[in-house]
Amino acid sequence: MTDPHFNKVALIGIGLIGSSLARVIRREKLADTIVVNTRSAETLARARELDLGDEYYTSAAEAVRDADLVIVCVPVGACGRVATEIAPALKAGAIVTDVGSTKRSVIEQMSPELPDTVEFLPGHPLAGTEHSGPDAGFAELFRNRWCILTPAGRSSDEAVEKLTAFWEACGSRVDTMDPDHHDKVLAIVSHLPHIIAYNIVGTADDLQTVTESEVIKYSASGFRDFTRLAASDPTMWRDICLHNKDAILEMLSRFSEDLSALQRAIRWGDGQALFDLFTRTRAIRRSIIDAGQDVAAPDFGRQASGQK
Repeated sequence: MTDPHFNKVALIGIGLIGSSLARVIRREKLADTIVVNTRSAETLARARELDLGDEYYTSAAEAVRDADLVIVCVPVGACGRVATEIAPALKAGAIVTDVGSTKRSVIEQMSPELPDTVEFLPGHPLAGTEHSGPDAGFAELFRNRWCILTPAGRSSDEAVEKLTAFWEACGSRVDTMDPDHHDKVLAIVSHLPHIIAYNIVGTADDLQTVTESEVIKYSASGFRDFTRLAASDPTMWRDICLHNKDAILEMLSRFSEDLSALQRAIRWGDGQALFDLFTRTRAIRRSIIDAGQDVAAPDFGRQASGQK
């Protein structure tokens, strides 16, 4: 069985994912040394107050020196800049990975910058909340969630096995996937729902016939749950839209076609079409629960499952 332990892990970025990793690495003793990097001195000071690491740097190059595992936890639009900065300081044989929600763009940004002496293995833990920053993290974030690895021809089988063991020790279930296929899958299961949520909340905000107090007062229904998605980090989601543009536009086009069909069914009073659609989508919700990706408890299981 592959040992998930590393001597030194460098976390480049200490937001929700980075700080959650720091906590679970500490709890599970997955590294002798945890190095924390962020460009913000204020954020770095807060990470130190929270005791998230053993070493702290505002320089990414300093942070990765002698690290066996480097995890880039920044918005996808910043991955190329980080790769350029850390490349000269990387230890030969180190595994370099990331946590970005788009993979083809990350590979195109990072791969040309990284030396041939390191193992580059992009990854994406499918876990998160609407909160951000070092205070937002918690060690259970990855428990029973998928982490997808997308080998890009720059990693050995041993590196894949090692990183798989690491993510499993963090609580994740691990799968491998072609980068382009990953981007198309994530466009429908993650990116499109967030974009729709942002748009619906924006539409409600623009309505002149509905006052702000009414939107807030009566939001303990579907609208409330859209606002949870729409509260996610704006920088991250801006970058996702820009860096997974083709897949997102394809899914938006399909969604628009289905929305038009729904409009016709409502306009012409086609109750059977509406009933069939709602029955089919209800079954998908049950499949998600059966797959262990959520629970059937009230309030979407947030209190029962400890989700934030």
